[in-house]
Amino acid sequence: MRIDIVSIFPDYFAALELSLLGQARNRGLLEVGVHDLRDATHDKHRSVDDTPAGGGAGMVMRPEPWGEMLDGLVGDQLGHGPDAPLIIFPSPAGEVFTQKMARELAEEQHLVFGCGRFEGIDQRVFDEFESRGRVRLVSLGDYVLNGGEVAVLAMVEAIGRLLPGVVGNPESLVEESHEDGLLEYPSYTKPASWRGREVPPVLLGGNHAAVAKWRKEQQIERTRRVRPDLLPPE
Repeated sequence: MRIDIVSIFPDYFAALELSLLGQARNRGLLEVGVHDLRDATHDKHRSVDDTPAGGGAGMVMRPEPWGEMLDGLVGDQLGHGPDAPLIIFPSPAGEVFTQKMARELAEEQHLVFGCGRFEGIDQRVFDEFESRGRVRLVSLGDYVLNGGEVAVLAMVEAIGRLLPGVVGNPESLVEESHEDGLLEYPSYTKPASWRGREVPPVLLGGNHAAVAKWRKEQQIERTRRVRPDLLPPE
């Protein structure tokens, strides 16, 4: 998979050189390019924003740098077919990112993330590239961040770890929260007793069927208690 990220703070993405995703990049499983939006400006201040049309608070990102940057990255590859690059803009006005969406996006060949700042990006950027290719606005949840960088880091990690070969034991992906619509069961390790708190005996008995049954029960109980909205109506 190829991922390109456009931001005015490219140093944010040094974290993608660490841990599993860093190893995946070194092994050629994931290719990541980070691009400074200010490289597509042509004034001495390298300006990327201006006052909002119609007045109001804050600043809005200008369309010209975005147009030039995205044209340079994928302008000749755009299209509406499944093999064309998919451009994603983090936005509180977008569809909510979920594990299901992460799995869908992990099937893509080329993702391009555009990190907005200030009061957002001029709407004409979305309209322009949606008319020429595939564009999605995606939100991490019902809250607002200072910019898209944190959201992109979260999405890239969620997507990247699903690529074949990135996680050492693929079975661990199946047992995680949200994979089967339930939250993950509690995890324990050694020692068997710590500060008067014991590992549940069922996990120490070696009965794999009993362990699987206990874990499923714990998933259902935890989901009912913490995220009842994930359960089907009774």
